[in-house]
Amino acid sequence: VQLVESGGGLVQPGGSLRLSCACSGFTFSHYDMSWYRQAPGKERELVARITAAGGSTNYAESVKGRFIISRDNAKNTVFLQMNSLKPEDTAVYYCNGRARDAYFRTIDYWGQGTQVTVSS
Repeated sequence: VQLVESGGGLVQPGGSLRLSCACSGFTFSHYDMSWYRQAPGKERELVARITAAGGSTNYAESVKGRFIISRDNAKNTVFLQMNSLKPEDTAVYYCNGRARDAYFRTIDYWGQGTQVTVSS
């Protein structure tokens, strides 16, 4: 199983970035996909989630109206478009895939993370 994030970097306040997470080794279309982030000294927090078929999304209050999560099940990839970035968005961003097995146990897969720094 692999989840490989890309697209992070340094951006000025007000700028945009698009994160990608390319997935392999599991049935991507069966998994809800999420982006989490963790800033230094803080707990990891959910940023955005999209259901397996892509029909439903939800966002942290702090990013609503600025970030958009999407997925391409044909390419096994999930995206996070981040607009109007703020210094407080600075964090390591992680891709997560979640599903339940036949016994309703939660299966979680994680990427290695990509650094996003918002600074002038």
